[in-house]
Order: sequence, then structure tokens, then C-alpha cells
Amino acid sequence: MKYTDRIRALREDSDLNQTEVSKIIHVAQTTYSDYEKGKVRIPIECLIELAKFYNVDMNYISGVSDIKNHFPYK
Repeated sequence: MKYTDRIRALREDSDLNQTEVSKIIHVAQTTYSDYEKGKVRIPIECLIELAKFYNVDMNYISGVSDIKNHFPYK
């Protein structure tokens, strides 16, 4: 699964809209929409914020793994 599909699925599974998620990572809703559509690459800092928010590791949110491990807090 591509990260664009993964971030959309995580958002939908959490019953959130794009505006709510865009506020979490401090971007405009239109920018977040472009991330989900794959029009613009999502910055790593935003991926990390989303991983923290959804409590999933970076391998899962980036689509590298289908195993949903928790975010590794220090």
C-alpha cells in the first residue's frame, strides 16, 4: 500500500475529515488533500506527526509494512 492510501485509510478509520487532520499537522486543508492524492509529497516532519497522532510506526504509515506497530516513543 502506498503512503497516500495509508494516510487516507488512517484518517477515515479515525472518523476524521481532512480539515481536522490538516490542523494537527499545521497545513491547509487543500495541502493535506494534495498529500492524500499524491499531487505533493508529504514532508517527513508531517509523516512523523501523523504517525505520532495515529500511534503507528513509520514503516506502517509509509506503506513499507502492513504490521501496525505502535509509535516508538523514547
